[in-house]
Amino acid sequence: MLAANEVEAVSTARLITQAGYHANICSDLAGLRREVQGGAGLAIVADEAIKTVDLDGLTNWLHDQPSWSDFPIVLMTEGGERNPAAVRLGVELGNVTFIERPFHPTTLVSLIGAAVRGRRRQYHTRAILDDLTESEGLLQTALNAGHLGALELHMPGFDLEASATCKSFFGRRPHDPFTYQDLLDAVHPDDRERRNAVVEHTLRTGKDYKIEYRNIWPDGTQHWVDVRARAVRRPDGSIKSLVGVCSDITARKTAEIERETLLAQLAAERTALAELTATLEQRVEQRTADLMKEVAAREKAQEQLRQAQKMETIGQLTGGVAHDFNNLLMAVMGNLDLLRKRLPNDPRLHRLVDGALQGAERGASLTQRLLAFARQQDLRAVPVDLGALVRDMSNLLERSLGPRVALRLDIAEGLPPARIDANQLELAILNLAINARDAMPDGGSIEIKVAAYQARGDAMLKPGNYLKLSVIDTGTGMTPDVLKRAIEPFFSSKPLGKGTGLGLSMVHGLAVQLGGALQLTSSVGKGTAATLLLPVASAAPAAEVAPPVAQKVKRAAVILFVDDDPLIAMSTTEMLEDLGHRVIGASSGAHALEIIRSGQMIDLMMTDHMMPGMTGIELAIATRKVRPQLPILLATGYAELPDGVQIDLPRLAKPYHQDQLRERLEELLWAAAEQVEEERKRVLTASS
Repeated sequence: MLAANEVEAVSTARLITQAGYHANICSDLAGLRREVQGGAGLAIVADEAIKTVDLDGLTNWLHDQPSWSDFPIVLMTEGGERNPAAVRLGVELGNVTFIERPFHPTTLVSLIGAAVRGRRRQYHTRAILDDLTESEGLLQTALNAGHLGALELHMPGFDLEASATCKSFFGRRPHDPFTYQDLLDAVHPDDRERRNAVVEHTLRTGKDYKIEYRNIWPDGTQHWVDVRARAVRRPDGSIKSLVGVCSDITARKTAEIERETLLAQLAAERTALAELTATLEQRVEQRTADLMKEVAAREKAQEQLRQAQKMETIGQLTGGVAHDFNNLLMAVMGNLDLLRKRLPNDPRLHRLVDGALQGAERGASLTQRLLAFARQQDLRAVPVDLGALVRDMSNLLERSLGPRVALRLDIAEGLPPARIDANQLELAILNLAINARDAMPDGGSIEIKVAAYQARGDAMLKPGNYLKLSVIDTGTGMTPDVLKRAIEPFFSSKPLGKGTGLGLSMVHGLAVQLGGALQLTSSVGKGTAATLLLPVASAAPAAEVAPPVAQKVKRAAVILFVDDDPLIAMSTTEMLEDLGHRVIGASSGAHALEIIRSGQMIDLMMTDHMMPGMTGIELAIATRKVRPQLPILLATGYAELPDGVQIDLPRLAKPYHQDQLRERLEELLWAAAEQVEEERKRVLTASS
């Protein structure tokens, strides 16, 4: 239940409890969505509580319900169905019943009782559907195992439905049309009268239909079929249809005819028939075994697909939350940076501001982990010698693991380079090693292996060459339930307050974003192996080159700053002006383009990416057409750029400090000044 206020929530919950139901009060929409997804019987919602919030998460879940499910919602509102806003909410939420305030307790209890009964009927329907699906699967398995075709002849119009196997016994392909007239035309002329008599007898008496006859295939060959069917009656006793199976008995009939015509070879024919029967039994057994393997493989693939879809959905939601949180932190950190510079010389005030900044930076670190899980962190994937990277980390790992944990490295020789982001991978390896250490409270050993791996038929990887990096411990291990949820964000098996539950989530997101995968295997009491599969690079690792040192730009610059968030716009503008620059503000891409086209003097444009109407990338592309040489800085919390965009922009990751902003601006402005100077020299040289 999500009420408009605490008083309404408590009073309504009391009415529900007195009626014999359990009432769970939710403080916000997120809590309500968790309860709905967790199996609540119905939801009671006040329209005031959801008028101004984002309902996408709840409505997406409601729209994606399976066919048997229609989750009931009781909407408390003023005016009931006469309230247009409430009616719109009802349309958006689906199965909604309105209750108008003030309402009588009996009305509320009656609505709840009806909704709960309806929800229970939905669960009963689901159970029936599951049973039907299982029964149909078993029937189809039995038909396949017995090499039987299925058919149904509907009365009184003699409309024929035949399975692909049944059609094949008459020489037809699975998608070929096959009517009752087609069947009659296929019957051997010598067998038509006898077959028609059996059909008429079954329709007249209702007794089982059983006959063997010859049919002529479209290619002219002759075959035998064995058809057996039973009458299905309507409530009034008339025959609704004949339902049955058929099988190809050409081999058996041929053997019987040959036996009758070749009496001299009777003994040999009996032996051949026995061998044929034995072979048939073996084929049936083999086919049954093959089917069981196929079913097991399909179920495993479906489970992997469901898990991947689940993690993809969680990742999208997590990435959006992290992006919004980054924007909030940007405003907090920017204002704190400026505030610290303007504080009086009071150590206590400086300590308070420094503490606030440290908290904001910890929040920024948390958002980076969330973005890593959501596969939206900013990666610089280049060819790297993975073996050398692990060896260089050994001293750091030994210090982090402590004296009670032994570290062993097993790195194969002659490995190709991996295409990775070295810094992010080092953090991932350190995360895995610390997780392994925490799983060995009494000490133990950790082995890090690096070897080549070739993917073939792996559902989680594209076929090709990979490097396999495994971190193997001798710790307590994980139960199957814990292992299944290990990479979910915020899930942790550690005691409360001992972990964020983002370590393995971050490693998983990094591996997938690099084009690889994270695989976990574990046994209780025997330890855990975390394996990173990383793509092989097509080029050799590049030699390290020191980046050019940007000179400080002494003059003030005119900076066009574009951001649709007023808080960020205010704090960043203050930081830029504090650095001595003149700022021209724009709240949208369209507004910024008007300024660009106006011919105003601008030294640099700094823009956000995720903006309504026109993104930062689209703004940059349009700007380059007007002012090709204008330096552009993309400030964003997202890493992923749209597919197919061929533009490379320098970036500044949100949230950022004023020092980081100053360094990036000096670098770009210095590079722009150098370019102008080189162009001036070129013109002077050409003119002389």
